[in-house]
Amino acid sequence: MTIRAALTVLFLALAAPLLAQTEEFLPLTESVELAGGEPDRETGELIFRGGVAIAPDKAGIGGISGLAWHEGALYAVSDDGRWLVLTPENVQGRLVDVSLVRLGPLLDERGRKLGGKQRGDAESLTRLASGEWLVAFEQEHRIWRYPALDGASSGSEDGAAALIAGAEANHGIETLAAYDGGLLVCGEWVDAARPNCTRITATGAAPFHLPAPEGIAEAGGVPTDAACKADGTCFVLLRSYRPDEGNRAAIVEVAADNTAKTLAVLAPPLTLDNFEGLALREEAGRQFLYLVSDDNFRNCDGNERPGCQRTLLMKFEIAGTAPPPGAPQVVAAAPATKSTARPGTRPFPEAASVRVVLDTEMGAITIALETERAPVTAANFLRYVDEKRFDGTVFYRAMRLDREPRPNGLLQGGTQFDPKRILPPIVHEPTSLTGLSHTHGALSMAMGEPGSANGDFSIMIEDQTGLNADPAATDPVWRNGYAVFGYVVEGMDVVAAIHASEIDPAKGEGWMKGEMLAKPVRIISARRAPSPPPPAP
Repeated sequence: MTIRAALTVLFLALAAPLLAQTEEFLPLTESVELAGGEPDRETGELIFRGGVAIAPDKAGIGGISGLAWHEGALYAVSDDGRWLVLTPENVQGRLVDVSLVRLGPLLDERGRKLGGKQRGDAESLTRLASGEWLVAFEQEHRIWRYPALDGASSGSEDGAAALIAGAEANHGIETLAAYDGGLLVCGEWVDAARPNCTRITATGAAPFHLPAPEGIAEAGGVPTDAACKADGTCFVLLRSYRPDEGNRAAIVEVAADNTAKTLAVLAPPLTLDNFEGLALREEAGRQFLYLVSDDNFRNCDGNERPGCQRTLLMKFEIAGTAPPPGAPQVVAAAPATKSTARPGTRPFPEAASVRVVLDTEMGAITIALETERAPVTAANFLRYVDEKRFDGTVFYRAMRLDREPRPNGLLQGGTQFDPKRILPPIVHEPTSLTGLSHTHGALSMAMGEPGSANGDFSIMIEDQTGLNADPAATDPVWRNGYAVFGYVVEGMDVVAAIHASEIDPAKGEGWMKGEMLAKPVRIISARRAPSPPPPAP
């Protein structure tokens, strides 16, 4: 979880719908590099774009053996018969965190949990154009259909039956990927005399042999997952392990006619583990691959020992459409929509509040300070207003999250630690105490740790509820969350317009580089405004 403490005022958030029979929580993570001191390490045709190690946490996360990208999240299955949804957080194009894990049991056709390794050893998954999911299992070799991952199985996909006939219990279907009109399936072996892959289409199954590329073949590399583009071009992950060396991995691009090209071979001394899942994300002409490793439920977290493993999630970009090496990754501004301009919604409209108008160079923003629900934080903000400490300060930072709906993220402004303006830090008021939430239009205090907030604040654009307090978290920052103390009731269109202002890619440091406004927008004045009459009884 050290990355969250290090990011200080970096807000990473989420708002995701709940699925039935699920558990969800903010996982413990720490940042990892592919190669120390080389944040954008290029290996073959892949460029490293960030990574994290995910701790087992309270739900015993582990055994992840498949991966698929769908609607802004990574879907996975595990060796113990569970499905997972991981919400990755990307800042300036780099994977920096996983802000939510949702998980639940895979069920059989009668809605019962799959008991034991024999029936529950899920190894891969893919989503069909119909919306159905396919999940491949080994031990009891089969592919099952799921209308929804949190529901009962609805049947099987039998097109790969010939491929796995006679397969060993622990060497079944590891690779499963759908594309328009077809399905790629591969088994966990490489033997020229025995096809290890097949494409299944409406005309039947067409088996073929996919050899391991040089650099991993000598270590016994076998297919372990894949993801396909709509045209049938697929990216296949192969992995190997040797006790004297450890893990290797390779990514191979397989064209629709099954000709193969090696994109990269990952080998020691690079940071590796038992990679068994691969997902493809296509966005704005760019292609990203996510890799996840299976820790075999022997995670090193808190117990480093021989043979222990980690759950690593890494992001790579396929070279060709990537920006030049060293170029800042700036997320393009998205135009404001009618929805973006909607005001924030106060969860307790009957609670006492005080209105303040921030008059900026681009228009007025009216906020309702929650003086009853968050009295300490609201009073602190009012003191800055009454003493005119905000007059002449600026909105200086626009964090643009690369997820839907767009625009999405937050706008930050305030005193920027100006010693002539800031007041002493205040006692922290967590959302678990106030009942407030980081929903669209919420104002939240920036801080490095609970109890350090002074005169910098942010305004949420779309829901960012991952910033709320999580009493179950072990890290004090996320256990306490950030303090909400008000909501924009008029002027979200102004907030969105400032958020869309030009970014200077060279400004800022660390994770905030590429988020700083080229021309900060001045707050001309901040003044109390008449409060509206209370709602009619």
